[in-house]
Amino acid sequence: MSDGPVSQPVSQPVSQPVGQAGGQGSAKRGRLAARPLQAPGRAAMAPGCHPLGLGGRRDGLLRIPDAPDDAALPLVVMLHGAGGHAAGTLPLIEGVAGRALVLVPESRGPTWDVILGGYGPDVTFLDEALRAVFQRHRVDPARIALAGFSDGASYALSLALANGDLFTHALAFSPGFAAPPEAVGRPRIFVSHGVEDDVLPIGRCRRRLVPNLQAAGYDVRYREFSGGHSVPEELAAEAIGLLAGP
Repeated sequence: MSDGPVSQPVSQPVSQPVGQAGGQGSAKRGRLAARPLQAPGRAAMAPGCHPLGLGGRRDGLLRIPDAPDDAALPLVVMLHGAGGHAAGTLPLIEGVAGRALVLVPESRGPTWDVILGGYGPDVTFLDEALRAVFQRHRVDPARIALAGFSDGASYALSLALANGDLFTHALAFSPGFAAPPEAVGRPRIFVSHGVEDDVLPIGRCRRRLVPNLQAAGYDVRYREFSGGHSVPEELAAEAIGLLAGP
């Protein structure tokens, strides 16, 4: 990772496992409560890559760019695929993220909760992670993206559509579906998929997912590429570029 070794955690460990605290009703509806603060209550952390310090064995990372302390930064939340982890997912986006904060949480189980049966523990954990980031860093509320690869792409689309009052963009690299319990807001959407993908074949994305999103009135940019189940760097760069504006 280009920002050097992992350093101190973003937050102190919680006294009970994340996901067993309050707010279960909202979590089961896929709703996030965390919001950016105009004046963070704690000092910003130094540039580099930091563990979240929230989730024990399954935790996550926050990559902080070298930027002015008073700058309101874009935030990209990047979600891993099935069986994935933060250290293996951050490089998919880090090289093109520029001055954006990059939050890479890890699922509580082998993949994201809705894929295992229903929203809940991963929504709660993501809310905790977002609060920790917002308490330390000024985040531009007009540039907050939920991104993901594979299962993480499906989950990113689902949660972003359910939380369009928080996420301005959904960046989905090789998704399989979108399952928001209720659509809120209108985030801009980027979808990419390899024509030779043999893990999540492109047909379901090309023929159903993208057309359904477009028919529902979302602003969707769709890119196909020659290749398999991957995130080409040039498409990651194009997706992140959407945070700069139309």
